[in-house]
Amino acid sequence: MRYDTHTKVQPVVAGDVLPEPNPEISAETRRMSGAEILLRSLEAEGVKIVFGHPGGAVIKVYDEMARIKPTFQHILVRHEQGGTHAAEGYAKATGKVGTVLVTSGPGATNTVTGITDAYMDSVPIVVFTGQVPTGLIGNDAFQECDAMGVTRSITKHSYLVRDVRDLARTIKEAYHIARTGRPGPVLVDLPKDVLMAEAPFHYPESVSLRGYAIPEAGRPEKITRAARMIMESQRPIFYVGGGAINSNASESLTEFAQHARIPVTTTLHGLGAFPEDDVLALRMLGMHGTWWANQAVQHCDLIIAVGARFDDRVTGKLDSWAPHAKVIHIEIDQSCISKNVFADCAILGDVNTVLKQLRPLVEPKDTSEWLAQIEAWRQECPLEYEQDGKLRAQFIIEAMREKTQGDAVVLTDVGQHQMWTAQYFRFLHPRTHITSGGLGTMGFGMPAAMGAAFGLREAKSDRPVVCISGDGGFVMNAQELSVAAAHKLPLKLAVINNRFLGMVRQWQELFHMERYSHTDLSDTNPDFVKLAEAHHCVGLRASTPDEALGIIDEAWKVHDRPTVMEFQVAKEEMVFPMVPAGAATGDMITKRMTPNSFV
Repeated sequence: MRYDTHTKVQPVVAGDVLPEPNPEISAETRRMSGAEILLRSLEAEGVKIVFGHPGGAVIKVYDEMARIKPTFQHILVRHEQGGTHAAEGYAKATGKVGTVLVTSGPGATNTVTGITDAYMDSVPIVVFTGQVPTGLIGNDAFQECDAMGVTRSITKHSYLVRDVRDLARTIKEAYHIARTGRPGPVLVDLPKDVLMAEAPFHYPESVSLRGYAIPEAGRPEKITRAARMIMESQRPIFYVGGGAINSNASESLTEFAQHARIPVTTTLHGLGAFPEDDVLALRMLGMHGTWWANQAVQHCDLIIAVGARFDDRVTGKLDSWAPHAKVIHIEIDQSCISKNVFADCAILGDVNTVLKQLRPLVEPKDTSEWLAQIEAWRQECPLEYEQDGKLRAQFIIEAMREKTQGDAVVLTDVGQHQMWTAQYFRFLHPRTHITSGGLGTMGFGMPAAMGAAFGLREAKSDRPVVCISGDGGFVMNAQELSVAAAHKLPLKLAVINNRFLGMVRQWQELFHMERYSHTDLSDTNPDFVKLAEAHHCVGLRASTPDEALGIIDEAWKVHDRPTVMEFQVAKEEMVFPMVPAGAATGDMITKRMTPNSFV
């Protein structure tokens, strides 16, 4: 049975085989299956990497993939969550849109954590999910799942394609929405009969979406007001988030800050937007930020927020945060402005564009007294850790920094090691620090590192990819080691093994009277060296500082597969400084204080 292109798409009759397309007919005029339209659309969009896993609902796509051999590379992941994190890592490392292709039902639901992670952290990915035939939707068919309903609150936009003639346009819109404005994930749900049906292929050259406007330049009167506020301030700071990196504003930001002599503090996702070896760098602020960055916030008279959303991990107790400061907020997402902290001057626009508008109106400032005060805070409570001969995570991170001279793409999982990396690595370049921030997803690091490595290989970059994980998070997606090994990715994977869920243990010690409930991993941790070897990787182990330096050197000699370095560290180490949940950022816990006094 066949239906012409003017008829609503109907399920293809079982056993009905679509004819092979005539290669002499141009792709712009001949009829294609929906599956081929998907592949040709990805080619037209310039997609180079697709992370995916086949299944019944998308089997036609994989059949067409084998037949036409598209120009992009398909990476067969071992779990859909791993594939979604890999797409995130690819997107963050390259600035391009990551792409995921999975089947219906569990294939779709397995992407939910990665989609949520991308939504929280403004990462542009497009996730294609298979779906049961349109005639079976709502009938509890095998492997049916309302992917749109499940992900409605965690996507920037989502589509259910019901007509094969809408497929190419939908894909064009999906990538446009994912990458523009405040980036984010877009889901495209693909019923099986739509993939089987036929239509002529035409990929649109442009997108026009009613009601979807992307702000660019800030309004002139806002720019003028902001410049006046900066010139009138005595103790200004830049507070920089991931939006500065998304808009490729690092160069503009750095030039502006150095010109005006304004110190810069960054969020976890803003690391690398401003070089941390610069005298103006305050490094990270917030819950595990530096003492001097948080003190600067508490005593400044002007905050210039650049692509940041005033997250609770930054502000702590809101009514006590930055009590003396007026706020300029430069942001592309209207919903983020004055959501948590009132903006005295809100500038809606692209961060890079707005900074370039603002810079000519601001003269160099004499902030020497202000910088001297910040330096005094830096000397008062520097970042430091105990030097007692035991192997500690901070030492490992500093050794990695020394090995790479800061010229590496560094990914982390979530936990204590994540905060130590943010504190001790000292990032110099944008897109060299990649982590899970808003959702705090354990299991993010290893697959995201794989995705980043594919992105760097595509860009012909020889910058090493280093992933720092904890023993708890590493095993959550360790299955992707085999994928990285199969593609000969020379990942450097550090497992900081303290045999505990370290960050939870820290909270149990500080705030729950040392009741260590279900955080001891000693009985369930694998042998990480054997685990690495089972996945065709190199496995190394160290338990002393000298051994650690030795295996780091060994790891850098491996160029044809991942290397897993297990570092057996002291379990009692904690991340300081620290702002307790609900406390003001001015009330940080440091090592000089007695932990249980805060219970």
